Amino acid sequence: MNTLQTINDVSVLMCDAEGEVIAGEREALDCIGDAGYQGARWAVIPVERFDEAFFRLSTRVAGAIIQKFVQYRVGIVVLGDISRHTQASPALRDFVRECNRGTQTWFVSDTEELRERLAGPAA
Repeated sequence: MNTLQTINDVSVLMCDAEGEVIAGEREALDCIGDAGYQGARWAVIPVERFDEAFFRLSTRVAGAIIQKFVQYRVGIVVLGDISRHTQASPALRDFVRECNRGTQTWFVSDTEELRERLAGPAA
């Protein structure tokens, strides 16, 4: 079950690790709708919820999902260890680094890192 939390005065929808696999735009829209309905500025989605194709940039799945979040002005946080994916793909590693420089999409390893990010000016 997804839960609304406030971290450093920012409302975030913490998605369960258990649940529908986010494989494309339809599942992303479900998450965006839930976040919007609950008034969350960010959707925090555990890495386990993403289809493997999300981490292969050549599939364009990540771009399509992230674009939906951008369109609806809901931030997306991929929560968890993605090192096996970034070690296998320099392009993904670069993509993650660029996303983490921005204010819309973040890849964080744990909730403590999320708290630090949300305490900063980009939150």
